[in-house]
Amino acid sequence: MPKRALAERRPWLLASLAFAVSHYFVRDAGVPGVYLIAWKGAGVALLAVYAFLRAPGTDGKLLAAVMAFGAAGDMAIEVSLQAGAALFFVGHLIAIALYARHRRPRLTQSQKAAAAALLLGTPLIAFLFPADRSAAPAVALYALALGGMAAAAWSSAFPRYRVGLGAVLFVASDLLIFARMGPLADSALPDLLIWPLYYLGQLLICLGAVGYLRKST
Repeated sequence: MPKRALAERRPWLLASLAFAVSHYFVRDAGVPGVYLIAWKGAGVALLAVYAFLRAPGTDGKLLAAVMAFGAAGDMAIEVSLQAGAALFFVGHLIAIALYARHRRPRLTQSQKAAAAALLLGTPLIAFLFPADRSAAPAVALYALALGGMAAAAWSSAFPRYRVGLGAVLFVASDLLIFARMGPLADSALPDLLIWPLYYLGQLLICLGAVGYLRKST
């Protein structure tokens, strides 16, 4: 990679990693709420800047929008679960549109099965988790967009073991959020894993998509 490319790339990614990793350790350290919310959002917001600067054309803008809505969701969810979910929902729809623009010409049977499992299994599992059954339909509706995003990523021409895997990690993170509403309500596991799985998923999606888009233009 040319030195100039590294110089353009490193600051945004390093700053994103710094905010994301440090947030994991300071979230219970008594940082005032508004600062902690901004701290949380900065990790993926900087990925949005990186995508906007590095990924070309309309697809680059779509990718940046996906990351921007993710960052907005990260912050809004600290105030309102519904507001955060709505922002992520929009981000998933934009991601589906992006991945649909880069469909993989052929899929093996196992790849089709994996995509179908993500599309259908994600909302089904999410629907079963909430102990408050009145919340289950809304959770399943959100999870349908989440699963659709992951299925579209897995079926796309984007690198499957970066973008596809990143989308699967995103699904796992959100399913842990829903599990915290039910069977894992008293478990420490969601608090330990939700943020690392989510951020790593977004990082892989961003890096994989940027790399693919730059090579394909």
